[in-house]
Amino acid sequence: MEIKQELSQRLLQKLVLTPQLQLAIKVLQLSRLELVEEIRQQLESNPLLEEEPPDEETVPLEEGEQDVEVSFFDVGEEPTDLAALEKGDLEAWRKFVEGYNRFSTSPSVKVSTEELPTIEATVAKKETLADHLLWQVRASDLSDRERRIAEFIIGNLNDDGYLVDLELEEIASGCQCSVEEAQKVLEKVRQLDPVGVGARNLVECLLIQARTYYPHNEKLQRLIENHLVDLERRDFQKIAKALGCSVDEVKGMYEIVQRMEPRPGRAFSSGDVIYIQPDVYVFKIGDEYVTVVNEDGLPKLKLAQYYEELLSVAKSEEAKEFLQEKLRSALFFIRALHQRQATIRKVTESIVRFQKAFFEKGISHLRPLTLREVAEDVGLHESTVSRVTTNKYVFTPRGLFELKFFFNTRLQSLDGHDVGAEAVKARIKEIIDNEDPNSPLSDEQIVKLLRKENVVVARRTVAKYRKILGIPSSTERKWRKR
Repeated sequence: MEIKQELSQRLLQKLVLTPQLQLAIKVLQLSRLELVEEIRQQLESNPLLEEEPPDEETVPLEEGEQDVEVSFFDVGEEPTDLAALEKGDLEAWRKFVEGYNRFSTSPSVKVSTEELPTIEATVAKKETLADHLLWQVRASDLSDRERRIAEFIIGNLNDDGYLVDLELEEIASGCQCSVEEAQKVLEKVRQLDPVGVGARNLVECLLIQARTYYPHNEKLQRLIENHLVDLERRDFQKIAKALGCSVDEVKGMYEIVQRMEPRPGRAFSSGDVIYIQPDVYVFKIGDEYVTVVNEDGLPKLKLAQYYEELLSVAKSEEAKEFLQEKLRSALFFIRALHQRQATIRKVTESIVRFQKAFFEKGISHLRPLTLREVAEDVGLHESTVSRVTTNKYVFTPRGLFELKFFFNTRLQSLDGHDVGAEAVKARIKEIIDNEDPNSPLSDEQIVKLLRKENVVVARRTVAKYRKILGIPSSTERKWRKR
């Protein structure tokens, strides 16, 4: 067999997560408190970033004031050429930041302090991994049968997001479905955010992430499947020989693996009490609903003029390289912040359009809504909408809600109109609140009452919603009245 070396060129397409894209994704999924902390860390670590002093015209919210000016973040077209930005043109980036600083300062909306959330409304319990996954399942296009299988799988995940001690045959038996169906739904669960949940071990977890984010990088997938131990030992030479690539390529893949999440569920924990501030406000002005991104308390960034001047006079190549790298990092971060705020507002505006009946008439008019509908409306991917609505809160004339609240399951109705699960929950609570205390309604009786209102639900669904609402059974309710 002849062994020889040769040079060749290949043209191929592949998905690559650039550092800018990775930063944008990271910033997008941060909660408001996490974002403030991230900005502070960036200010400390990057000498080219500075915080702008607060605007002298800002009106503080003090005790006794009747009105407050809420900063309005305009998200029109970006004030520069995106193509130049993508090429790394530093002059184009400077113009972008200058435009960004003017661009994000725009007219204010004057509202009464009574319309802003109270301190009591800003306390919430931190979301668990199961809550996060179940919400995505409910907001997906899965069938009722697939949804039950997905809920069974999610209920058996451990705190790290792994599916341990549960075989496909057990899932099929517990859900009364075929092994093929169980496998199909498991694959869908593994694509939920965070990617990698539902894996049985570390290799499978990292492999799911590699196939999702780097679908065309076969060498990366082979490395994870066969050479994690060698990677841990940093035996790059052995891996390179086995994969038929250079050591530099292996080092590049090593950096990718380091950025992956070996424990997808660790970002979620239960029992913590957190204090929240709305990421966005929705105010009713006349007959229109106006969406305002909350900029209050978020440091506004600019480039440090001193270091820009230093860059122009620096003689050492090492100094120039350091300053240019910090300059790029600063500019990428500022743009990521701008994109985050713009995307949150865009998604919130879409939700308001879909759920206008809720804002006008209340919970009983909350319509079914899926991630896909909003994604198609605003021209984003479903996973992006999921990140935008996770740990983001909106204050509305109807109260303070997590953006996830507006996505709910579609239920069947006799008259052909869509009915949302949240609306049905509210109606069940209303029925029970108005029942005869001496003769509480059973779940079956509630089913019949809902059917008269053209809403078709099973008895077990009523029981499930009743438990979610914290309402005891008819027997317990009757006993408590004695």
